Amino acid sequence: MKKSTLFILALLCCLNVFAQQGQSVEMADTMRSSGKIYVVIATVVIIFAGLAVYLFMIDKRLKRIEKEK
Repeated sequence: MKKSTLFILALLCCLNVFAQQGQSVEMADTMRSSGKIYVVIATVVIIFAGLAVYLFMIDKRLKRIEKEK
């Protein structure tokens, strides 16, 4: 089972590499040239920071509940 899982994972990684050859991403080039890529990056960073804070708060509450019991 472990060997087949590793084989499938390796196969998927190779397919991803072959799919990237010779292609340019026009959308990324356009967004980079107009400066909008920074807005996208900022949005992603804000979302991840929000998720991290939310998970930290949940962990803190859980620890407090476990201490009480």
